[in-house]
Order: sequence, then structure tokens, then C-alpha cells
Amino acid sequence: MTTKSAAAAHATLYGYPRQGPNRELKKAIEGYWKGRVDAAGLRRTAAQLRSAVWQQLTHAGIHEVPTGDFSYYDHVLDTSVMVGAVPERHRAAFAADALDGYFAMARGTQDVAPLEMTKWFDTNYHYMVPELGPDTVFTPDSSQQVGQLKEALALGLSARPVLVGPVTYLLLAKPAPGVAADFEPLTLLDRLLPVYARVLADLRAAGAQWVQLDEPALVQDRTPAELNAAARAYRELGALTDRPKLLVASYFDRLGEALPVLAKAPVDGLALDFTGPAAGNLADLAAAGGLPGKRLVAGVVDGRNVWINDLERSLSTLATLLGLADRVDVAPSCSLLHVPLDAAAERGIDPQIARWLAFARQKTTEVTTLARALSGGTGTITAELAANRADLASRASSAITHDPAVRARAAAVTEGDSRRAQPYPERAAAQRAQLRLPALPTTTIGSFPQTGELRTARADLRAGRIAEAAYEERIEAEIREVISFQEKTGIDVLVHGEPERNDMVQYFAEQLTGYLATQHGWVQSYGTRYVRPPVLAGDISRPEAMTVRWTAYAQALTDRPVKGMLTGPVTMLAWSFVRDDQPLGETARQVALALRDEVNDLERNGTSVIQVDEPALRETLPLRAADRPAYLAWATEAFRLTTCGVRPDTQIHTHMCYAEFGEILAAIDDLDADVISLEAARSYMRVADELAAAGYPREVGPGVYDIHSPRVPPEDETARLITRALRSVPADRLWINPDCGLKTRSWAEVRPALERMTAAAREARRRLPAPR
Repeated sequence: MTTKSAAAAHATLYGYPRQGPNRELKKAIEGYWKGRVDAAGLRRTAAQLRSAVWQQLTHAGIHEVPTGDFSYYDHVLDTSVMVGAVPERHRAAFAADALDGYFAMARGTQDVAPLEMTKWFDTNYHYMVPELGPDTVFTPDSSQQVGQLKEALALGLSARPVLVGPVTYLLLAKPAPGVAADFEPLTLLDRLLPVYARVLADLRAAGAQWVQLDEPALVQDRTPAELNAAARAYRELGALTDRPKLLVASYFDRLGEALPVLAKAPVDGLALDFTGPAAGNLADLAAAGGLPGKRLVAGVVDGRNVWINDLERSLSTLATLLGLADRVDVAPSCSLLHVPLDAAAERGIDPQIARWLAFARQKTTEVTTLARALSGGTGTITAELAANRADLASRASSAITHDPAVRARAAAVTEGDSRRAQPYPERAAAQRAQLRLPALPTTTIGSFPQTGELRTARADLRAGRIAEAAYEERIEAEIREVISFQEKTGIDVLVHGEPERNDMVQYFAEQLTGYLATQHGWVQSYGTRYVRPPVLAGDISRPEAMTVRWTAYAQALTDRPVKGMLTGPVTMLAWSFVRDDQPLGETARQVALALRDEVNDLERNGTSVIQVDEPALRETLPLRAADRPAYLAWATEAFRLTTCGVRPDTQIHTHMCYAEFGEILAAIDDLDADVISLEAARSYMRVADELAAAGYPREVGPGVYDIHSPRVPPEDETARLITRALRSVPADRLWINPDCGLKTRSWAEVRPALERMTAAAREARRRLPAPR
């Protein structure tokens, strides 16, 4: 195979993992929060990490490194600081100390609540939602962006600052507290553009030749008014005389109607995704007449998954693109923030599977390899192409990826397997008779704090310093403490606290065939919260029970019901790196059947309440409306397939958090769960209103305790949230619970928070009208 060569095609990236090879950034930030690291030490660690990344990328062959993508917590929060959109409640802290004010916006304090947090499009990354209103005054502060650019230039590197674009920033924002719910932040665009103009001028003065403005919100369905706003924004920014060259970037899907808008804008280049659902950008770009006179940065290496690139396929795409723009450069499809750092660090992976994996460092090499071929022809990468063909063939033919028994079972599923035999009203009556719960029953979402002693025991077990029996004694002690605390606190439906679990997806993945767990595959979820998503490498089955032992042990300690806790099939996929060699719906059905076996085993062993968490149902929703019905059909079927084999008096719960649920209310109903708990504290019960408006007929637990902040809410605040929930949800269908699991919180926070929650619930229960 040969390709037309392009003169000096460059390799570049949109962003890179921030944490460092050993999560040095996480440790420094958490040390700062605890007073063990001062501000100067934190800034020094951050600067060292940035420098190391930039120099490593340059050594690997990246011609233009990104700056401004590095963040202490979140790049959207950084943008709020850059444009001066600091909420009123945080301004005093911000004025006293900018770093502490920044973290107050991210995490809150005992006195003020943080910004709301939600998912970044359909990824597993969370961003801090800007709060804006008609009185918002934007003021530029380019110090962070300019400072990072100067650091890179001082190293003698070619660097391109990366900013969240003004249209995406406003489309991701929400009305500030006290502002009318129908306020549209996009109406502030004319007020925001001069601030961006000032930042661009500052970056040019600091030496920026190019600046990248990320506009991923434009890959979603957009109204004519929103598209007109994008056209106006880039018409005005493009017309500036005191600016660097502008590269407008999109990713995660095809631009669709926004592509001709940006192609005609007076900017100097576009960066487009050509992978997965965004592959349609190729035909759309040709139909729009290409980008004559402009630079095209082609995202042909998947920046969100961990499988090796098909180099020949990417070269074919690049060869077509050469005829559509004056200059074509090579990049991943999006920031590499969404993948782990280095597959070479994974010493315990089967060598056969290791050949199929590419993390951030390997993807960087793929990008530079493709850029070399684009510049000098495929003859310059003959050895790389041969090795790539062999690795792709190895994966396609491996027995790991095809288990005939699993495939036969999945093919035999019928419609009746995914529907409960009794309608909800009959089940609800049977469950009330079985469980005998009070009005406004209290529960938690599943996990309790993972103590230092527990983490030490787990590390000691892995290192062989303690025997399995000693570790299990530690687990039993943790469960006894959690059960005792819940009983004393007055919680009605208990959990065992999940002390044996490392992560809600990884724990199950390690016990299912077809999954691969990493040792160093950390990916940022939010702030300093990092997870190790497992890799879905082959067909899925469950060799033996995964949760029955510890759930049964906890139930034996109490007369109150103890929930069995599982992670649902959609979340098992969404929070893993999934297969790209078969439809997601097929993989979901395999996972659902494995989990169905676990649900049925829990019931057989006396568990009467089983929670199957699906926090990822909304975040995995395709960005384009036309693609959503097919997704929701297989996603809801997978949940029901997991849960529909139980008796009517077994109560099925599910849980969702930190997403906008309004678009999927019909799908939530289609899950046919008996009880759903959802994040609601930061949004002040908005989801309860949405469920009520949609006529949701089942039991609901909107969260009254925001667990993603160290703040312990006072009892009267919790009481107000319960009162607010009761306006939307009848008392006989309302549960009282936190927003999410308590694993990331300390006992010092959890004890008073849950004591106040149950006290508020008891008082609310006392005030209910007497039953007739």
C-alpha cells in the first residue's frame, strides 16, 4: 500500500494525562488539602510534571505540544476562572487566596457548597458546571494559560495553547442559584467574546503562534440559533487583528450541521475526529467542499479506547483528506486524558493481549508513525505496518475473543427473559409485606469509607505479607462495624459497606472471564479521583458467585434487610474499555447474563433487596438524538435481563448519579426497577421534579447528602431537601439516602452526615399526616 505524501505533516495532541507516572499530582494536591504540602510545593510538582510530559512528547516526535490542558482539578473550572465566572458564594475565598478559592469552587467548604459536577459529554470524566446569570460580569484572567505557554516555550518547544471554546463553555453552563430556570447562558455570548479576545491577545503576546479552541458541544444536535451563535462567535474572533492563528477542534462525534458553519468561518484550521461515530466527518467534509486554504488536524487514532490503531485504515483516511485541505496534520481523536498513561508498565498482562493495547504513550507513537508516513510515504514505516498487521490478525483469531458457549447462551435469550412476570403494583404490595419498612425509609447507596487499615490489609495481601485468612478477618471486622453503625444510627435498609471491593467495576471484572484488569491503568474521573477501568478483551461469563458470601455474612449480623450490591451491565461497559470488534449491545447481553446468575444466587441465599447500579446509563447516551433509540433499547434490555429472574417480593433497586436525566426518563421507567436512587442534592431536587412531571410511578430516593464534597450538611439543610422532595414524590414512594456511595469520604464526615440524615428523616416521618 502506498499513499500520496504530504510536505511536513506534523504530529500533535489535544491533551495528555495529567497525573504523572505514579499519580504524583493526586498525591501533591491531597497533601495540600491536608496541610502536608504548601502551595509552592504543589506548584513545583505541577511544573515538573508538565515539563516532563512536554519533553517526553517532543522526544517521541510530537511537533507541537499542547499547553493549558493541565489542571489541578478540571479544565472547565479553569475556564471559569479564566473568564472571571466565580460564583458570589466563592468570591471571598477566591479573593483571600486564589488557590483555596479554586478548590472551594471544586469541593466546597463547610460553609459554602461547590459547583455542580456532571459528565463531560459521554465520557467517564466529570467537569464542574459553570453557574451563570443575566448579571454575570466576565473579566479576563489569562495568567494560567500564559504561564503554561511560557514554560513550554522556555524549554525551546513548539506549543499550542488549548482552551475550551466560548460556545461550548456557555452550552455547558447552567443558571446560577436564584436565576430563572429558563435562563439560557448562551445569551451571554456577546459579553463573553471580548474576554476571549483579550486572552487570545495575551497568548499571542506571550509567543503563541496557534491557539486551539475546543468546541465539542457542536457535535451534538444544535438549534439554528445555536449554530448562528457559533458562526457569530468565530466571525468575531476570526476578525481580530491581534490574535494568533485559530484552530477550532471538535471530537466524540461528527460535526454534522456545524461543519459548514466552521468551515466557512474566518479561522485558520479545524481539528476533526474521524474515529467511531465521527467517521462520518470524512464524507461530510468532502460534501462541504473541504477546507481550502486551511489547516486540518485529523484525529485518526482513537483517543478514548485502548486498542491498537489499524494503521493501514488510518492511512487510507489520511490519503483522502490530503485532497481536502492545504495542510493535514495527524492527532488522536481527542485528548488522551481519557486513557491510561503507558501500556508498557503492565507487566502482568498476557503477552498476547499486551500486543493489542495502546495507552497514551503508545497512541503518541501511533500518531507520530502516521505523520511520518504521511510526509514520506508508507515506505518509511514498512516494519511498523507489518507488525501492526500481525497484531490485528492475532486479536481477530484469538480464542480469548470467542467463547462458543457464551455466544450460544446469548443467542438463545427471548423477550420473556427480560420482563418480570408481575406488574409493579403487585410487586410493590408483596415487597411491603415482606420488608415491613416505615414511611420514608432510609438507606445508603452501597459503599462506606475505606479505612487506612483496610487499604493496608489489601496491599499486604497483594504483597504476600499476610495470608488470605488474616485479610478475611479484616473484612469481617469492617462489615461488623458498618452494620453496627447503621443499626445504631437507625438506617432501615442496610448495606455491608463493600470493604472487599477496590472499585465498583474492577471488582466484578476481576471475577468474570473475558475481562482484563490493569495494575497501573489509572484514568482521571474527577479532581483527584482516579480509577483503573478494566479492559473488556473477550467473551464474558461468571465462573462462580462474586458477592454472595459477604452479603450473607452481613445479613447474619442483623434482622434488618441488607441490600445485595451489584454494578449493572451498562455501567460495566461504560466504565471499562470496551471491545471495538463487535456491537456494544452484544457485549452488554453477555455481561447481563453473567450478572443475572449473581442476582439469582443472592436471592436464593436470602437477600430480599438487590441493588443493580446503573450510574452510566445517561452518560453513555449517544450524543446525536438519531442514535439514541437503538442504544436505549439494548441498554434497558440488558438491565432487565439482569434483574427479571427474581420473585415478586424481591425488591430491585438501581442507582444513578451526576448526569442530566431529563432526556432518559422514559428509559428509566423502562428499566422496571422497584426503587431508583439518584443524585439530587447539588441540583436541589431537580430530578425529583422531572420524575414527577413525567409521571414516574415507582419509588424514588433523590439524594439529600452530597458525598462528593467534604462538607457535612447541617440537619436543617437535609430536612429542607426532604421537604422539597415531598413536593414532587408522595411519602409512600419516597426514600431518604445520600447522593452516592461513601467510599471516598472519611468516617469523620460520614458519621455525622448520616446521623443528621436519619434524624431529619425521622422528624419528617413524624410530621406526615396520619394514615386514614
